[in-house]
Amino acid sequence: MRILIRWLIIMASLYVAVWLVPGIQVQDSNAWLAFAVMAIILAFVNAVIRPILVFFSCGCIVATMGLFMLVINAATLWLSSYIAQAFGVGFVVDGFWAALFGSIVVSVVSFVLSILFPDKEKHKNK
Repeated sequence: MRILIRWLIIMASLYVAVWLVPGIQVQDSNAWLAFAVMAIILAFVNAVIRPILVFFSCGCIVATMGLFMLVINAATLWLSSYIAQAFGVGFVVDGFWAALFGSIVVSVVSFVLSILFPDKEKHKNK
């Protein structure tokens, strides 16, 4: 159940990013399917590739007092969009700045929704 809720939260945050950020759009006839597939791809990239990027750029992260994480988040969103387009999903991020602002929106909305819909199983074990 936790994975389903997390997936829905990512889908909702991607929807808000498309709605707010010019340069991020869905060019697919089934928009909900594009959001669903993009949420899966983004979760995979965040789970597999993002830790590798963080590891190799830890010096930049420390030197910029964490601000380089914004660049890493933008890169993961941009890469996820590229992978989605390779699979024929019409989720498009046009450029670095759209990816940067979109990643900020996705992060903030995901954070707020995670607070509103906490993981009850996680708190049950404590």
